[in-house]
Amino acid sequence: MNQAIQRYLKYLKVERNSSDLTIKSYREDLAILFEYLSESLGREPRPSEITPLDLRTYVAALHEAGYAKSSVARRMASLRSFFRFCQRDGLCDHNPAKPLRNPRRDRKLPHFLTGAEIGKLLDSPAKDTPMGLRDRAIFETLYSAGLRVSELVGTNVDDIDFEEGLVTVRGKGKRERLAPLGKYAVRALQRWLRKRKLAKGEPTGIGSPVFVNKFGKRLTTRSVGRMLEKYLKLTGLDTRTSPHTLRHSFATHLLDRGADIRSVQELLGHKSLVTTQIYTHVSTAGLRKAYDLAHPRAKRNQ
Repeated sequence: MNQAIQRYLKYLKVERNSSDLTIKSYREDLAILFEYLSESLGREPRPSEITPLDLRTYVAALHEAGYAKSSVARRMASLRSFFRFCQRDGLCDHNPAKPLRNPRRDRKLPHFLTGAEIGKLLDSPAKDTPMGLRDRAIFETLYSAGLRVSELVGTNVDDIDFEEGLVTVRGKGKRERLAPLGKYAVRALQRWLRKRKLAKGEPTGIGSPVFVNKFGKRLTTRSVGRMLEKYLKLTGLDTRTSPHTLRHSFATHLLDRGADIRSVQELLGHKSLVTTQIYTHVSTAGLRKAYDLAHPRAKRNQ
């Protein structure tokens, strides 16, 4: 089975062109499965030996261990994909993961910041230091374009069209999209790029990262998270706030101000509209106002 897992990971990279993060997630999921099955059977199993009952027992063990329903569902998706590959390559004659049913997921509403809170965060970095200008540009870009933090740190200088106010974004599954940049984000990016000092040997042409650390190296997603934590302490904003919160805030504020959900779907780079619809549950300010003004028996009109 271990050899089958390695073949599958190679298939993801070569044939499916999956991202490094996706491959890492599948590797971890299948490593946990391999360890569980090896311990329960007392030996390394073959893919052809695995039954639906083995996998149901494994899923039950995940629930007992306290894994979130979303984590269990993701691991089940990994199992289905892996065993489909095994069936295709003749390593087993059936897919034992096919009968499995995902747990009913709890739909949590995303945490977002109000407009005033966003303004407070954007104004918190220093305006006269290179790192302050960089951090302001990071916050402005995340909020202005609704980027994932992985998309932000992967952005290169040549991806930005300052004249048109657009940035080319490489999202999940390496799908590309164009995202708009507001004038404040464009201005913040220009100030940062003018102020930043290039490290010795740092590339300046195609492929040069927009956001770098003090050593001229491309920022990581974790670096952006740590940087945000510093400003949350400085401003006293909700500590649940993460870089992804700015993406949630972007979508929520657009819908609150009348943007249609399909436009927001395109801006976020969501493959399915279902993913975007969660924001309709938190974007109720406009609906509440319209209801209160128009309905004859609205509470505020009585």
